[in-house]
Amino acid sequence: MRIFLAGHQGMVGSAILRRLSANGADVITRERAALNLRDQAAVRRFMQAERPDQVILAAARVGGIHANATRPAEFLYENLMIEANVIHQAHAAGVRRLLFLGSSCIYPRAAKQPMPEEALLSGALEPTNEPYAIAKIAGIKLCESYNRQHGTDFRALMPTNLYGPGDNFHPENSHVLPGLLRRFHEAVLRGEDEVTIWGSGSPLREFLHVDDLAEAALFAMAVPAEVWRAQVQSMCSHINVGTGSEISIAELARMIAGVTGFAGRIVFDPTRPDGAPRKLLDVSRLAGMGWRARIALPDGLAQTYRWYCDNQHGLRQS
Repeated sequence: MRIFLAGHQGMVGSAILRRLSANGADVITRERAALNLRDQAAVRRFMQAERPDQVILAAARVGGIHANATRPAEFLYENLMIEANVIHQAHAAGVRRLLFLGSSCIYPRAAKQPMPEEALLSGALEPTNEPYAIAKIAGIKLCESYNRQHGTDFRALMPTNLYGPGDNFHPENSHVLPGLLRRFHEAVLRGEDEVTIWGSGSPLREFLHVDDLAEAALFAMAVPAEVWRAQVQSMCSHINVGTGSEISIAELARMIAGVTGFAGRIVFDPTRPDGAPRKLLDVSRLAGMGWRARIALPDGLAQTYRWYCDNQHGLRQS
């Protein structure tokens, strides 16, 4: 089985690549300079030449609240182009099975908690990341539509907030967890006695270690087609993946302060945006198929912080 892994250099893709390599899989990868996934003709040539049996689409333009707020057109355009090109050309090349990785931001801001798969398109999206969410919804619907029209076996997993080795720790463009790790780490290095955090600290978030997601992705790809179809509906063809537990941003900040050794004061700035008040996924569907997350948040934070300390000079800066 030859598997094309799109986005193998990102946090998610590199975790999946580690797991595939450990399993001895025949993995096809291309660096961004060699294959621009936004280029339809380039993706068509690649797919027709390689003819992979399966595709895992982990490539995406990602970022936190600040990045989404300042570059909304980029987030919408680039993700739409990547998804459309890879999914369509996979079908044209006769790919047997495809896995599309989305995001929990696809659900409405006011969706009931925990959020079931059926909550998709049931209300207004969170404004701070609406363009990214719309792109991810389009990816789900592309997979769903090719399945309905062409009988393909294209699947979609919607992960909760991810973290782990390979994350983006940029001071402005990162997500909340790596951003906080870096901020507290630097406060310790500078001997600061106070750290200010965006928002009120009250929003609740769920965090999944990227190695758990990699395991879930390969689990999802291995599920027999009839079992997968029994778990999804024709107009709701994605499945959530997460831990099923949540923590407030304030609690997370205190936990990260402990991991980094910061003993000062934590201040919250309520003039800054909070984002959605709560984002907990209903993960009962995947659990019913036999998969659950294994890495507890305190253990995952400690491991991620060790990785950060070992690799901080090579961190991505954009």
